[in-house]
Amino acid sequence: MNIHQISPKELTLEEVERILKGNYQLSLSLQSKQRIIRCREYLDKKMISQKEPIYGVTTGFGSLCNISISKEELSLLQENLVKSHACGTGERVPNEIVRIMLLNKIQSISYGNSGVQLKTVERLIEFFNKGIYPLVYQQGSLGASGDLAPLAHLCLPLLGLGEVEYEGRRISGEELNRKFSWKNITLQSKEGLALLNGTQFMSAFAVFCILKSKRLSLLADIIMSVSLEAFDGRIEPFFDNVHQVRPHKGQIRTAENIRKLLKGSQIIEQTKTHVQDPYSFRCVPQVHGASKDAIDHVCSIITTEINSATDNPTIFPEEDLVISAGNFHGQPLAINLDYLAIAVAELGSISERRTYQLIGGKRGLPSFLVANPGLNSGFMIPQYTAASIVSQSKQLCTPASVDTIDSSQGQEDHVSFGSNAATKLYRVVNNTERVLAIELLNAAQAFDFRKKISKKHSSDLIEEFVKDYRREVNFVENDEILYKLIDKSINFISQKDISNIL
Repeated sequence: MNIHQISPKELTLEEVERILKGNYQLSLSLQSKQRIIRCREYLDKKMISQKEPIYGVTTGFGSLCNISISKEELSLLQENLVKSHACGTGERVPNEIVRIMLLNKIQSISYGNSGVQLKTVERLIEFFNKGIYPLVYQQGSLGASGDLAPLAHLCLPLLGLGEVEYEGRRISGEELNRKFSWKNITLQSKEGLALLNGTQFMSAFAVFCILKSKRLSLLADIIMSVSLEAFDGRIEPFFDNVHQVRPHKGQIRTAENIRKLLKGSQIIEQTKTHVQDPYSFRCVPQVHGASKDAIDHVCSIITTEINSATDNPTIFPEEDLVISAGNFHGQPLAINLDYLAIAVAELGSISERRTYQLIGGKRGLPSFLVANPGLNSGFMIPQYTAASIVSQSKQLCTPASVDTIDSSQGQEDHVSFGSNAATKLYRVVNNTERVLAIELLNAAQAFDFRKKISKKHSSDLIEEFVKDYRREVNFVENDEILYKLIDKSINFISQKDISNIL
């Protein structure tokens, strides 16, 4: 069994990917346990010694911050907070993202700045380790005082409330507790706020999308290389000296990837009758490269976020401070998730343009990539599908982070809408995967025609990649139902191991 210890050490995105793919179990390091216990004990003592109200600990929340709560009602205050804030609606958050929400929440409250009980953190770890997925909904968060509504749904089962999915069944929090002989967690002062404040809804979508975006960026280079060979394109735009005089890192890296992918190809080395290629081929280092640079930047932001305490107030036992501030505000994520959506959408946009070039009956390829056009429509309509998806992604790239609406009677008068940026990004990333799959469907078809025309072979890397693809997706001789092939193509690029290619 693989174990990952939660500790104050920085959690990298590579480690997150390994935890998720390797079905790791979580445990708390001794240092994390000590920090959690120390913070909780400090807060209990602080409440006895301090006469002044402490926001969210001995007061109400939001605009109710001036209402003091008696000692006898502090636990009920926290329970009421979780129940009243569970106002999510819309589509369910996919289980794979709920799992990341649990991981991110556990990491965030384990630093010893949140005031939670040790048993609360350990119960969340049980959820993660046992494959228990609280039912969370995609709509309801402003991305300001943290992801209040989604995190309330995530934490309801701690109280024996709400619903979870376990072993494919939807069951109540009460039934879950009976199944594992668990008692409800009795929340102590500040705990409900610690659980609900935070950016773990946004950051979970962010982690999922950044990991997938990095993969799609590499797939875009590979699929484009198949398209370039099929289109009988030129290699000169990928020469290193071109990019050293405009040395953007992503641009240089993209050109290097293409050269590696096409090394040894007879097709790329054959004499060309055309002087230059359309921008969707010739400018790939500049376009794919810009997306790579954006992805790298957003990676650094997300890494910082998942290694942060993002609830409020923040507790500093060593300095004897409990500070009400704004670490729950999602603006650092919101702006960058909008940015990432644009970067990933552009990978889809230029991909659709290459598909359009391939079906145009140019450079010896048959119209719509079918041997008998007219009787057969061939690959006419997959390009329509790609164009439709690309257009939707462009609409989804309207930034969410520039919007704000007052809430909580004006106390929370600027919100990030990072939650909307996150769910829009999720759709853009999945859209781009589909568009690249459609390009590959066309590229492989055109590639097979090109090999017949030229009687030459491509590089070993490209030949092997297309050979693997052909095991899943057949060459189209005459018209057939294409949505099935599109689905197979999507499945291929989502599952294909590309670690030995780039």
